[in-house]
Amino acid sequence: MVGCYIKRIEIDSLWRGTRHIRWDLQPGVNVLSGINGVGKSTILRKTVRQLTAGQDALTRDYSKLGVHLTFEPEEADTVRFDVIKGMDRPLMSADVLQRVADSHLHTELDWQLYQLQRRYLDYQVNQSNRIVQLFTSADPAAQQKAAEIAAEKSHFQDVIDGLFRSTGKTIDRQSNEVFFHHLDERITPYMLSSGEKQMLIILLTVLVENRQPTVLLMDEPEVSLHIEWQQQLLEHILDLNPNAQIIVTTHSPAMIMSGWMDCVTDVEDIIIDNQE
Repeated sequence: MVGCYIKRIEIDSLWRGTRHIRWDLQPGVNVLSGINGVGKSTILRKTVRQLTAGQDALTRDYSKLGVHLTFEPEEADTVRFDVIKGMDRPLMSADVLQRVADSHLHTELDWQLYQLQRRYLDYQVNQSNRIVQLFTSADPAAQQKAAEIAAEKSHFQDVIDGLFRSTGKTIDRQSNEVFFHHLDERITPYMLSSGEKQMLIILLTVLVENRQPTVLLMDEPEVSLHIEWQQQLLEHILDLNPNAQIIVTTHSPAMIMSGWMDCVTDVEDIIIDNQE
């Protein structure tokens, strides 16, 4: 399988035959801005639906949605992607509620964390297997590589501890699932604030992709984050996975204050006249 990123998103129309979109993307950070109602979330939502439709094999054209994706490299046969939802709404889905027995799950952020716990366990198993293979390898550099792999999880934990330091929370490093210590108590991630849950979800999602080329789509992830975390968000993501392509919508100037101005595209600048 050849990993890839999205080179261009084209949408025939956002609403009833109007506003043709053509957005050329960078392999790194792509920030979509614009006033409320201009179509930022619609562009992201249509792109996600297109990617979901083509999970088994890349679908470059899906006429029902009117979405056309161009990938780099052209011969790529798969694309890894993750979607981050920012709103911490009550968990209303009857299907979800029937599938989980944890009474602590009350919101959509809780449900995302619940799903990520499983992915985190799988990630650790995969990391352990890689380390074992390296230690049995004849490669003289294998032990150094194994140490680097082991350090990735510790680095993630260091980042989380640094972010949560002001509230006195530290991640439980002895647990294979995500738990925290706070005021001599061991607490679940569902007991965090909305902003803490949101930051944990984003960075944990990035970690479990294991530095593989991944498209990360986020719709206004800053909603629950305070200004300092908004400024640090993109840097933390690329620190944990420099191979991530970030596609994000935002209203927040803080998101781009740390050197990302050149990565910003206004929706009005990617509208193409349908008569062309």
